[in-house]
Amino acid sequence: MHFIERVCLSYLRNSILPKRFQSKKRPTAPLGSRILLDPDKVFDHNMWDHMQWSQEEEERAKEKATANSLVRVQSELQDKYEREASKYWDQFYKTHKNNFFKDRNWLFLEFPEILPEGKRDHYIKMDTTTEKNSHLTLTRIHEDNCLCEHDPLVNASSVQGSNFSSCHHFSGDDHRSVKCFGKEFPGSDAIYRILEVGCGAGNSVVPILKAVCHIPGVFLYCCDFASGAVELIKSHSSFDSSRCFAFVHDLCDNASSYPFPDESLDVILLVFVLSSIHPDRIQGIVNRLVRLLKPGGMMLFRDYGRYDASQLRFKKGCCLSENFYVRGDGTRAYFFTKDEVHHIFSSAGLTEVQNLLDRRLQVNRKKKVKIYRVWIQSKFQKQVGLAQSRQEDALQKHST
Repeated sequence: MHFIERVCLSYLRNSILPKRFQSKKRPTAPLGSRILLDPDKVFDHNMWDHMQWSQEEEERAKEKATANSLVRVQSELQDKYEREASKYWDQFYKTHKNNFFKDRNWLFLEFPEILPEGKRDHYIKMDTTTEKNSHLTLTRIHEDNCLCEHDPLVNASSVQGSNFSSCHHFSGDDHRSVKCFGKEFPGSDAIYRILEVGCGAGNSVVPILKAVCHIPGVFLYCCDFASGAVELIKSHSSFDSSRCFAFVHDLCDNASSYPFPDESLDVILLVFVLSSIHPDRIQGIVNRLVRLLKPGGMMLFRDYGRYDASQLRFKKGCCLSENFYVRGDGTRAYFFTKDEVHHIFSSAGLTEVQNLLDRRLQVNRKKKVKIYRVWIQSKFQKQVGLAQSRQEDALQKHST
């Protein structure tokens, strides 16, 4: 019996699940194509891809991280940063509005899974052609929390949350008002649903909406616990309430509800989000998010890697706990390893499809300064249960 189950699941993975979910490789040029072969030319460009650290560089980074972690933030202040996290992010968006981060036009090259199967190739080719001369890698790096000269520690990506605790609160603007337990909900008539968690000011939302505006049946949800960020998205000229539902939500509130049922999402996007949450809460958050995915659905993750330049620039007294820091504006950042990311998502029942360590060298050509950036990029898939595997297997046999 166990042998039959394994055969069914293996057949499903190889034949029925979309092939895009099986790719462990990074897309081809221009992303990831600028390799430093001659050290004497390091200042010829602003960015170099796939940098390998020497043992000496690795040890130096560890020493810096150890040094800036010796003095910890007092427990009373730590409680305040946790309790008032939404206030600090609201203030962040009031200050910067939607001018701090660039739109993530690299999303579809790194995460083609965002778009429905068969609908992404044209967009990726178009994006590669139009951005060819500007080098998308640079666009991505400057957007992904680049180190600003005026305050290198204030940078942060979007985060989630605020209180949206009961289903009947969802009005959906132009959507009909419905109950979560009814047959209808915002986007209920869609056949492909995407959720971006921690949408911030919409730097992922806007490119996604532009990409899917001519693809029927696609619906985007986006949430953040900074109410000011959600308002920025709703006021954006590209926002379309017939294709997108933006709402305030606190990931850390176990009682808060979503405006859609479990197993209704095809893709969940987590880009520079989990790093802003206390590491003790991350596993529970991912466990709850997994329930929202359809069998075969994907969780797409990109966030800070251990010993990224932004971690090494923290001063003593900014460390909350191991590899977890608070910035000058009260927002927080955690720095992951590949093994940690694998453990978090696999413990939630997902299967690893991709788990990359993305190391890049950013240089200031005028000041002759080298900055090492480290990110983790991962894709994890929710497997199909045996019952559904048998059903889809039978359907495919019937169709042939």
